[in-house]
Amino acid sequence: MLHMSGETHPVTYSVVVPLYNEQESVPQLYVKIIDVMDAVGEPFEIVFVDDGSRDGTLRQLSEISRDDGRVLVVCLRRNFGQTAALKAGFDHCQGEIIISMDGDLQHDPAEIPKFIEKMKEGYDIVSGWRVARTDAWLTRRLPSRVANGIMAKLSRVELHDFGTTFKAYRREIISEINLYGELHRFIPALASWAGASIAEVPITNVPRKSGKSNYGISRTIRVLLDLISVKFLLDYSTRPLQLFGLAGLVGLASGGGIELWAFIRKVFYHESLMLDHGPLLLLGMALVIGGIQFIAMGLIGELLARTYYEAQNKPIYSVRELVGRRGGNARRSEPPRTAGAAGR
Repeated sequence: MLHMSGETHPVTYSVVVPLYNEQESVPQLYVKIIDVMDAVGEPFEIVFVDDGSRDGTLRQLSEISRDDGRVLVVCLRRNFGQTAALKAGFDHCQGEIIISMDGDLQHDPAEIPKFIEKMKEGYDIVSGWRVARTDAWLTRRLPSRVANGIMAKLSRVELHDFGTTFKAYRREIISEINLYGELHRFIPALASWAGASIAEVPITNVPRKSGKSNYGISRTIRVLLDLISVKFLLDYSTRPLQLFGLAGLVGLASGGGIELWAFIRKVFYHESLMLDHGPLLLLGMALVIGGIQFIAMGLIGELLARTYYEAQNKPIYSVRELVGRRGGNARRSEPPRTAGAAGR
């Protein structure tokens, strides 16, 4: 089972597994992954990410990596959370196809070939779908169903299960995505901006046999907040004025209409505005001020977006491939400046 090799070969598959206090699961998980990937028959590596475990997880991983050259252990200085652990694994793996999964044995490595077969059909991302979940209905399944429905609607990505870590990605897709917060579950939504093709495969939800779950209902609230961020990133990151400006114009129009009506009542009907229409007058003033502030926020957002894209020379598009060859004397044209392109 153990594998020692001084030779290096291109890696086709990287299996990335974040772990936090999973010492009871590590040996069995390692053996299962090795058995499955050996059967696949293509070069692979396993990247275990120890996310600041306080038990014997790191010791076991270190022993495995010493005996098997296909195993890399990334040890984080403290517990940064699952998104950061996955990002660390993505940054340190070498495979062209990256398969991520949890380390608590609730994801069965025997299902990895399902993901590989789907990726061979040409998809950029393959996501697992826990069709029949075994966890608590009130604290896990119900919040998950609600959150998945909202995510699918807002992101326009038709997935049944955003929350599972069991996914496969092409390297060129995952390398373009910056992760923070709880955004690992939104990778398909973020990748959809770049035109990634996404598929779903059913997976089993194995009951947890050991250890303690690191998830709770409080995480649902954090996920919903991150969903707001994702929606903004997908639709308005390059044009924030379209969002804030619209709200500002609505406020200005509504408040201006109220103030105009009050002016007419005062001039032509000589009514006492504060006595007869005080609350309505204050509402109109608040809407006008709020509208101005929203428009100002949109303009500031436009400046920040331009600064961000220009400073990093970050494109506002994603190219899948270039087909055809230019003539020998043709020069490659520089892509347009992103902020200028965004403003045109």
